[in-house]
Amino acid sequence: MDSDSLSAIREAALDYFTRSGSIRRCRALVEQPDHDARAAGWSELAALGWPGMLAPESAGGLALDLAGAAEILRAAGEHVAPEPLLAVAGLAALLLTRLDSAPAAALLEDLVAGRSLPALAWQESAGDLSDVPLDCGCEPGPAGGVLLQGEKLMVIPGSAASGWLVSARGDDDTVLLWVPRGTGGVTETPVPLVDGEQAATLRFDRVALPASAVLAQGPSARHALRHALAAGQILQAAELLGTGQAMLQQTLAYLRTRSQFGKPIGSFQALQHRAVDMFIHLEVARATLDEVLALASDRAGLAIERLEAEASRVNARCTAAALQASRSAVQLHGAIGYTQECDLSLFYKRTLRLSAWLGNVTAHQRRHAALSEGTARGSETAAWQGDFPRTTDWREMPESEFRRMVRAFLQQRYPDRLRYLSHRARWSEMRDWYLTLSAQGWIAPAWPQAHGGMGLPADKMIAWIEELEQYGVARAPDQGIVMIGPLLIQHGTPEQQQRFLPRILAGDHVWCQGYSEPNAGSDLAGLRTEALQARDADGDHFVVNGQKIWTTLAQDANHIFMLVRTDRDAKKQEGISFLLCDLRTPGITIRPIHTLAGEPEFCEVFFDNVRVPAENLVGKLHGGWTIAKALLGFERIFLGSPKQSQYALGQLERLARSRRLFADPVFAQRYTALRLDVADLSAAYTGFANIVKAGRPLPPSVSLLKIWASETYHRIGALLVEASEEQGATAGDVDVDGQPFNALSPLIGSTSAMIYGGTNEIQRNILARQVLELPG
Repeated sequence: MDSDSLSAIREAALDYFTRSGSIRRCRALVEQPDHDARAAGWSELAALGWPGMLAPESAGGLALDLAGAAEILRAAGEHVAPEPLLAVAGLAALLLTRLDSAPAAALLEDLVAGRSLPALAWQESAGDLSDVPLDCGCEPGPAGGVLLQGEKLMVIPGSAASGWLVSARGDDDTVLLWVPRGTGGVTETPVPLVDGEQAATLRFDRVALPASAVLAQGPSARHALRHALAAGQILQAAELLGTGQAMLQQTLAYLRTRSQFGKPIGSFQALQHRAVDMFIHLEVARATLDEVLALASDRAGLAIERLEAEASRVNARCTAAALQASRSAVQLHGAIGYTQECDLSLFYKRTLRLSAWLGNVTAHQRRHAALSEGTARGSETAAWQGDFPRTTDWREMPESEFRRMVRAFLQQRYPDRLRYLSHRARWSEMRDWYLTLSAQGWIAPAWPQAHGGMGLPADKMIAWIEELEQYGVARAPDQGIVMIGPLLIQHGTPEQQQRFLPRILAGDHVWCQGYSEPNAGSDLAGLRTEALQARDADGDHFVVNGQKIWTTLAQDANHIFMLVRTDRDAKKQEGISFLLCDLRTPGITIRPIHTLAGEPEFCEVFFDNVRVPAENLVGKLHGGWTIAKALLGFERIFLGSPKQSQYALGQLERLARSRRLFADPVFAQRYTALRLDVADLSAAYTGFANIVKAGRPLPPSVSLLKIWASETYHRIGALLVEASEEQGATAGDVDVDGQPFNALSPLIGSTSAMIYGGTNEIQRNILARQVLELPG
């Protein structure tokens, strides 16, 4: 379904829930349950056709795909809709749609028309995500019917249900049965839920059912049930995301208007940062949901195991985000947030109910790990026939084939001695590999093909990153590839592009970045390095004086791109220009600075009457701040890529397999949570990468990538040191399965990652002011 159609569905859903007073109706039903009011609400939804949103047109349904239905469920979450949309229009309809029997078709038609509210009864023990019935069974009964015996838990809706779709075990096969309300031998115990909804515990005591009650049995029954549960868990993730987003909006409104100490409380940095963290968690969850819906809505269809794994991934992420939002929202509302009078209470309780039903965060993380279990891809031998193409339409190449190609190339061409380096690679180490990629035409995977790059689409770019990191490929000095190259493609003159881009690709120009200065780190506009215009017999030029610091691997570079002050009297951000400079120019001195790891990774660069040709000005004179912001966007999307986290996670997996740590359930759970953090980082990165591919400016929200990526990287590094035990204090490399290994490298590297490119605190300030629009 295209984006315009999805937007129309969402707007229609939001409009209905607003007009119908959904929040007001939810409050009324929480305070005084009213069966007639619930029925009236369902009748209105039936008039819209929403009970049949996932049903085929042949049954009178709307035939929406999962992405379309998710928009309705997300809108329902934003308005705490009191109707059992997920239970009936989701789970029950999904199951009946996949059953090929006349009784199932008749039940589906009644559901779509709003005449029936069937409830799926599948769960038999608390916390169980299995679709296999263990206790509840059926056996042959009189007149060709069956006898049903057993118990089911957490059946929603409770007393509103017109009957139950029951999974049972019969002759080692799953059997799906229809049990109408009022059938003899059924005991129903109502279970009030925290959000005012009602569930039921059902007890079947040798319930006699006719042969027509059997809707399906055998593999088809089990496959339909597995699909309904997995798809329902994805829809539940959408509803949870909606509740979380609504709580964020309510909290932002409160922070903007509530005053304390003579100021809006939203101007307090501590509260701003908590609100930003709500936003980041929800945005990562949204990106994950978008990615999973795109996979699940693929017409080719996913294998059921993959669908279940993706359902657990997105459910865990959206549940965690909604829970984090609910707790922060109450805290940021203060005392009013702790009262029933505040609408926030309805969303808080809805989040609690949804997060406990159909599996919680831990259960879904555990299931995802079990379904995704396998060997590290970097150790597999790639089967690849033929040559490696320099250019092709990468969009047309299946991802699995693209991965095999990249893996085979690495296995054939990448030097084994450079795998899993524990230090930041120097140009002298990586030059030959850089030139190998350059000769292949693969050195600039994200650049457009028209400028000599691969022009990879976002999904292939993620695959490229994952394959290189899993194989242990070291990062070459690449500021030219990831920063100045993309900047010149967008903002450089044709002459600058022709002069610099080919030399970057060829490895003739190695670049470093000259932004930070003493006392002008995160406060970049406070820079003092000065460039004065001059003219002599050799032409127009700038004379540069000043100092840059924290310049990564400047000692290996021969060019620098930098911000300089060209108008000392202008406002801080208005008198800055962007220059390109050859570091071999007289008057430049470079002094290395050693990091915590003892590596000379950073440098000071001093400029003493350095002449820079005027044609090396990028953009307009005094217009460098606009260029700087564009470059900061490129930097933040690069720093927000999954590269570093993927690499550190690969190191953690290597250690865990060597020491058999996956047998420890505590370690396995922590590793799985981090693995999902990286996977969902990739989903968020893809969205921003697509903006760059489209040639649009990156929004300020790109700062969330840098925060999530660097803090995920740091968490992985911390667990790596802990899991290394005594070796976590070892200086230098040790041997792990024949490859060098340094437990401290990712932790130390991630410590700097949270500082450079603008500290994470500064990034949170940007998000608070420019995205969440909180007061200064």
